[in-house]
Amino acid sequence: MRTTVGIIGAGPAGLLLARLLHNAGIDSVVLESRDRAYVEQRQRAGILEQGTVDVLRAAGAGRRMDREGLRHDGIELRYARQRHRVDFPALTGGRSVMVYAQTEVCKDLIALQLKEGGPLLFEAEALAVENVGEEATAGPRVRFGHRGAEDVLECDYVVGCDGFWGVARKAIPAELTRVFERAYPFGWLGILADVPPSHDELVYARHERGFALLSMRSPSVSRLYLQVPEGTDAEAWSDDDIWAELERRFETADDWRLERGPITQKSVTSMRSYVHEPMRHGRLFLAGDAAHIVPPTGAKGLNLAVGDVVTFARALTYERETGSPELLDAYSETCLRRVWQAERFSHDMTTLLHRAPDATPFEDRLQLARLERIASSRAAETDLAEGYTGFPFG
Repeated sequence: MRTTVGIIGAGPAGLLLARLLHNAGIDSVVLESRDRAYVEQRQRAGILEQGTVDVLRAAGAGRRMDREGLRHDGIELRYARQRHRVDFPALTGGRSVMVYAQTEVCKDLIALQLKEGGPLLFEAEALAVENVGEEATAGPRVRFGHRGAEDVLECDYVVGCDGFWGVARKAIPAELTRVFERAYPFGWLGILADVPPSHDELVYARHERGFALLSMRSPSVSRLYLQVPEGTDAEAWSDDDIWAELERRFETADDWRLERGPITQKSVTSMRSYVHEPMRHGRLFLAGDAAHIVPPTGAKGLNLAVGDVVTFARALTYERETGSPELLDAYSETCLRRVWQAERFSHDMTTLLHRAPDATPFEDRLQLARLERIASSRAAETDLAEGYTGFPFG
């Protein structure tokens, strides 16, 4: 097989990149190790920044999102039984976010790719990425297994959208890389429940017993999270215990109440930060979780991946139109500026709202002081709103 851009991974990043390249008249092939059903059911992020929403619309993938997605113009912070709403449009010049699950983004992009785009191969596992360095005498190639046999995809560029455990990053020599990471001593116990959300916007609660988040997947399905110790077994929590703990952490001084419903899914997500530098090696470009991971508190993971592939598509289009590799050469530096701002924001949100296992009374009071500062200072509130609604692409 031969193409211009070989894309490893059919998550939202790989699928969106294929769509952007198709719209620019550049051919690609997408290799995905899982089957279509798995990709379309893989539960991940559900909050799209303003920039991500704009990109999906411009790419022709926003019709169902605009019809079924839930636009949110703010979030609510809760602490010490108080409630404070952060008004995004008023603080950011009109920006907002959209609640639209990653599963739905993938369904929309898969349908477009199969109807209009280049090859999208499911159950095609990338085995190795070769000949991508500047010293390579032959062109880049991806060896992959498909339908019981090994095949080769030859291309001009390879973009690894294959996640943290994928093969793309392994093709970059260790001596040429720097890794920055941090693991947090707690995780998130997340549930899906068949009950309408108890609030029409996301609620981020700081409580002495730990963090809680009220979110949603649809007008009839709630998504909620509890901070739990690292290594917690989700099945060790009964449904009644989960609802009781959520009620404690969301408690307010007014008559607001949390509605309960049947829990259909529960799992525990670990919390970590990770950045791989550089994000490019020769003709290999990393995007999304292959290059960086953020704790979910800031809702940045999917949106960072979108920023990466938008940057690559623009750079390759510029090279095709002008003959200049300037933007491709700057890919890693351009992406990392945005990545580190997102890492900062996600870390700030995490340390603002979660209580560390060894937290002291002094640290507890600092958290409350930071929250009170956001609630009383337009400048502090604006910084949060600008970070949440998203940093510019490129």
